[in-house]
This record gives sequence, C-alpha cells and structure tokens, in this order.
Amino acid sequence: MDSVLYELPGAVKIMIAGHFGVGKTTMVGAVSEIRPLRTEEVLTGVGVGVDDLDGVETKDTTTVAMDFGRITIGDDLVLYLFGTPGQDRFTFLWDELATGAVGAVVLADTRRLKDTFTCIDYFEDRGTPFVVAVNLFEGGHIFAPGDVQEALDLDPKVPVLLCDAREREACKHVLIALLDHVIKLHYSPPLESGE
Repeated sequence: MDSVLYELPGAVKIMIAGHFGVGKTTMVGAVSEIRPLRTEEVLTGVGVGVDDLDGVETKDTTTVAMDFGRITIGDDLVLYLFGTPGQDRFTFLWDELATGAVGAVVLADTRRLKDTFTCIDYFEDRGTPFVVAVNLFEGGHIFAPGDVQEALDLDPKVPVLLCDAREREACKHVLIALLDHVIKLHYSPPLESGE
C-alpha cells in the first residue's frame, strides 16, 4: 500500500460550544488574533422565564447568533473559530454553524455540569470529534479531568482538559489538543493487519 500523507487542510473550522454563560465569547476573544466578531445583546425582559440564569445571575449580555475569531497555528494552518449561542432558544443556529466544522470544543462549568450533556449529545449524534474544556471559574471547585470524564460518561478517548478561557495560552492548548484528537480519529493512516 502506498504511503499517504494525512494532514489537516490549510483552513479549518472549529466550533466553540457550551451552555449559556460558560465562557465561549471569552474564549474566542482571548485566543483570536483578529478583533472577534461578536453578536452579543443585552438581556431583556423577553428572556425572563425562558432563559435559565441559575449560576450566572450577574450575566447581562448574551450571544444571539455567533462569535467569530481566527488564529494562525502555523505557516500552513489557520483556525476559524465559531462560538455558538448557549441558550436553548438559539440552538437552531448550531446546524448551520456546524457545517464544515472538523471538530468542536465543548466548554463546561463544573458548577452546572449537567447543562453540558446537551452539547455532548449534539456532537456525538453527528460524529463530530470534540474535546471537553472545563473552564476554571473563580470560586468554583476544581475537579480532576478523569472525574469530569466519568461524571459526563464520556468515551475514554475524548480528551478532557482544564483551562481558563480568559488566558490565550490555555485556549491555544485546548485548540491544539482538539486538532491532535481530530488527526488521530480521521487523518491517521489505518493500521496494517497484524500491527
């Protein structure tokens, strides 16, 4: 069998997903090398009784369409980041944002971990590779990645990382882990029988 070079295309679309208030806009803004496009709006009375503000009572804005950013990883690799809206009433946008994405970062908040299941189910159902990045909020308890993986009932191959979505280097580490995961799943040559 001829050797085949397995590599990512030069421009890669990545989704940054998670529930409301988990830090998606913050992550895209922290890591983007361009001024990120944001579609944040002020929370109004329309969302009362519709949007769940438990655990994020002080949040006063929300993403209503997407966040967009870009980061150059190397001379031949650019990531285009698409942050999803987190509220249930905007999830109809996810299918459009997911078109062409090679993978996703699912941001999680251990104070509201149960809210992460919807995002995980979304990517599992579509066969989209993802990593879980636990955003370390001030005052929140820090759990070991293995404990989070078990609590979310994740496949052992799904990487779980701890990060601070405000820190550029931490966000870059998460994106590189996602790319590594995608390459291992989809771009690695198949093993020959007997290997």
